[in-house]
Amino acid sequence: MASETTTLGVPVPWGTGLQASGGPIKTAIHDFNEMVFWIIVAITIFVGVLLAWVMFRYSAKRNPVASQTSHHTGLEIAWTVIPVLILIVIAIPSFRLIYYQDRTQEADMTINVQGRQWYWNYAYPDHGGFNFDSRPIPTEDLKPGQLRNLAVDEPLVVPAGRNIRVISTGVDVIHSFFVPSLGVQRYSIPGRSIETWFRADSPGSYFGQCNQICGTNHWFMPIEVRAIPAAEFDAWVASARTRFAATMPASATPAVAAVAEAPISLAAIAAPLAR
Repeated sequence: MASETTTLGVPVPWGTGLQASGGPIKTAIHDFNEMVFWIIVAITIFVGVLLAWVMFRYSAKRNPVASQTSHHTGLEIAWTVIPVLILIVIAIPSFRLIYYQDRTQEADMTINVQGRQWYWNYAYPDHGGFNFDSRPIPTEDLKPGQLRNLAVDEPLVVPAGRNIRVISTGVDVIHSFFVPSLGVQRYSIPGRSIETWFRADSPGSYFGQCNQICGTNHWFMPIEVRAIPAAEFDAWVASARTRFAATMPASATPAVAAVAEAPISLAAIAAPLAR
């Protein structure tokens, strides 16, 4: 995949904060996180200054006779109303982000994701229904440039710049499909199908991990999403349909054709009516 230009989700020295954004959902998460961060900074500064002023102004030396005031209507209204307004300011974009992350109405394709102990299975229902397992590459088999505990033998390949609907479910226990740089986290729960979506804006590799404690090899479920240009994706699909042909569901077309070509016997139709 010579077109790869981006690699996100890998450890970086002295890394702090959220991972860099690889798509619109993560960008929205970044924006919301920054807004909440500065609100918290302002509250912290205000409370710190207020505490310092109270310690200075009302110390025993400067205020030997303590006030007996126990209630102040205006102050009590203020410290009730102002926090409520702050929570409303946070809640409105928070709910908008939750609904934005939930699902897309304009999906270009669908991927079925199954969490299994301990690997992932990806299916492409829009492209014939082929599916394959994705497992981490053992340390001793790593090639130059491959990341230990992150590189997989079969990455989830998607077209860059397209909205990808993800239908997640579990086979055995609860897993979690988590790709931070794309803003994706959905549980894979046995017996349930949970929808989410993502879009990788640039070609490249985006790494994630199951972050649900799903058993002794929980750490052994890395996720590698490889986004490639649309033309390359079409070529990959053609190759994958050949490589994973055995996993594709049997087509019903031949059976339908056989029925259509069979001669219709008028006697067979008239016999039940004669009875």
